[in-house]
Amino acid sequence: LTGAQDGSVRMFEWTRPQQLVCFRQAGNARVTRMYFNSQGNKCGVADGEGFLSIWQVNQATSNPKPYLSWQCHSKTTSDFAFITSSSLVATSGQSNDNRNVCLWDTLVSSGNSLIHAFTCHDHGATVLQYAPKHQLLISGGRKGYICIFDIRQRQILHTFQAHESAVKALALDTSEDYFVTGSAE
Repeated sequence: LTGAQDGSVRMFEWTRPQQLVCFRQAGNARVTRMYFNSQGNKCGVADGEGFLSIWQVNQATSNPKPYLSWQCHSKTTSDFAFITSSSLVATSGQSNDNRNVCLWDTLVSSGNSLIHAFTCHDHGATVLQYAPKHQLLISGGRKGYICIFDIRQRQILHTFQAHESAVKALALDTSEDYFVTGSAE
């Protein structure tokens, strides 16, 4: 799966020289992040205008439409994570009201899909990591802060400044004992 500054999203297979599917054509907002769900049957694409779109991967058409597309953040959606069986999605980004980390239910209508919005990261959340064993979300912000959220209780557990500049990467070990942050500095 490839995403570009021009907004295009294409899927390739290792053994074939041509693309299998073009999910988005050039001319859309720049792609900020994309992932497959854990089952491999859906892919999601976040973009610079605040949208998250999700497609079924196993479609026969060459230019499929997303089955779900909604604006998660008013400025940009920088990262997202499929939670559980992909019916719950967490997003990070930048919104005018500082609700920069959100939980969404993909099984309800778009008007009711926002489950919870966390007010955090004054200048936007840049990255997101889901810790499934502990049911935690870890987010990094533009000002170097890290926030840890309990998604069951929908509350912020801990906030601290890890860097002087934007957090650009988060990684979690498989046992979920440690996480690592990387920054622009």
